[in-house]
Amino acid sequence: MNMELSRRTFLKTSGAGLAGTTLGAFGFSEAEAAVAAAVKPFHLVNTTEARNTCTYCSVACGIIIYSKGDLKKGEKADIVHIEGDADHPTNRGTLCPKGSALRDIVKSQTRLTQPMLRKAGSDTFEAVSWDVALDKIARAMKDDRDANFVATNADGVTVNRWLTTGFLAASATTNETAFATYKVVRSTGILAFDNQARV
Repeated sequence: MNMELSRRTFLKTSGAGLAGTTLGAFGFSEAEAAVAAAVKPFHLVNTTEARNTCTYCSVACGIIIYSKGDLKKGEKADIVHIEGDADHPTNRGTLCPKGSALRDIVKSQTRLTQPMLRKAGSDTFEAVSWDVALDKIARAMKDDRDANFVATNADGVTVNRWLTTGFLAASATTNETAFATYKVVRSTGILAFDNQARV
């Protein structure tokens, strides 16, 4: 067999072979196996990725929430990791210390997971359903609006104002949600309306 082999190719090939056999003779192949055995498996394997907005300040940074558990099989989703969203235009993947600790806050034993109500004269809170809590809020708002709604001003001009109640909207919402919130609140006559993103 006639093979064209330059001196440079010969030296490269023989040098690589010599280096490989030398490393094997020194026992580096076992070290590589030990390192490979000690490497932990990637903890985000088989997780579901969901994009969301950080619940803290008005910056509204983008986050990615990773959870394990197949909801289609009836399993409960468990959050295993939260990180900044590199594709989000606000934070470009970075998070402040509070945002970085979101997973710990979600899993905190002291975190409220249901509405709590302290009845008049009581010194303790008791858990109530969301239906009870929302009905109580709606009833209080309706009673206050009925008692304090201003339909016309002193000159008889229609103003439709409700001045005794204010509304502070959350910053961790999309523009569309914020717009819908603004329209609903203004339609009730509330003038004292603000958003946490501006505050």
